[in-house]
Amino acid sequence: MSESEAKSGGSDATRISDVEKWLAARFGDAGKEVPDFEYTPRTARIREILESVGLAQESLPSNVVGSAQVLANVSNLLNIRDTELSSFLVAMGDISLRKTGVEEKRAKVQKESKILLDFTRKAISRLTYLKRTLAQLEDDVAPCEAQMENWKTNLQVMAAKERQYLQQCANYKSVLNRVGYAPEISHGMLVEMDEHRKELEKKTKPILETLRSYQDLPPDKALAALAIEDKKRQYAAAEKYLEDVLHSALSTSE
Repeated sequence: MSESEAKSGGSDATRISDVEKWLAARFGDAGKEVPDFEYTPRTARIREILESVGLAQESLPSNVVGSAQVLANVSNLLNIRDTELSSFLVAMGDISLRKTGVEEKRAKVQKESKILLDFTRKAISRLTYLKRTLAQLEDDVAPCEAQMENWKTNLQVMAAKERQYLQQCANYKSVLNRVGYAPEISHGMLVEMDEHRKELEKKTKPILETLRSYQDLPPDKALAALAIEDKKRQYAAAEKYLEDVLHSALSTSE
């Protein structure tokens, strides 16, 4: 390695160290880390040019250094590597598009959040109603159970009464069958038969009175026997008349 190259290498190393220190100080003031950079002969040449025209960092006013720092920060934020106005405009346009997209997504999310919030409120209201209904049902369980037990007891009593009434009905039917009752016998027929009975009683009453008077008959047994036989025939004729009336009434109903 020649002496000039060794000097040049040592100078570059010193400059890189100075630049690193300067960047660390500036980014440290801003509370940020130093971004990765590559120190090339081109950057060393730019530094020499700036120093030759009196624009070295040490010779610049503090406000200029601050503005340069702001410009560098904005460049890093916009991800641009030069100070051309077109680059800034393109970067700002990209930021604007991103902002629009974010605003659209935000509006969509807000709309969806509003819908979800509405659904949540309705769900909470429904849940409150269901809880209230459940509490009411739980309160009604005991009275309903008591009422059901009462109904069950009443049903058992009614079932026993039904069996009793059915048995009584069967007994009444048996009695009616024994006395010769038929469904064809109506109330009107019974009234008519009662009238015939009364008429028959009227006819038999004198006969019974005559029979009772025979208790005072003379001791002539022959005459008494004839009189008794005559009354018996009259009584048999009355019974025959009653039977004929009953058969006639039954035949008419059929």
